[in-house]
Amino acid sequence: MSIIYVLIPIAILFVAIGIWIFFWAVRSKQFEDLEKEGLSILFDEDKQQVQSDKQRQQPNHNSPSRQDEP
Repeated sequence: MSIIYVLIPIAILFVAIGIWIFFWAVRSKQFEDLEKEGLSILFDEDKQQVQSDKQRQQPNHNSPSRQDEP
């Protein structure tokens, strides 16, 4: 019967930790878009291709432009 005096505080501690973890997850927006992260593994290569396309479209600031030429 004396084990109850140990188990109840441990159970309350576990519940408090679980509630704290839940509110941390909500504050850090872990539950914002549940579908996106589940599908992101399927489209990983597409993201890399889109990023490389964007890099090609950005002008190269290191090369001289036509305005600099006489």
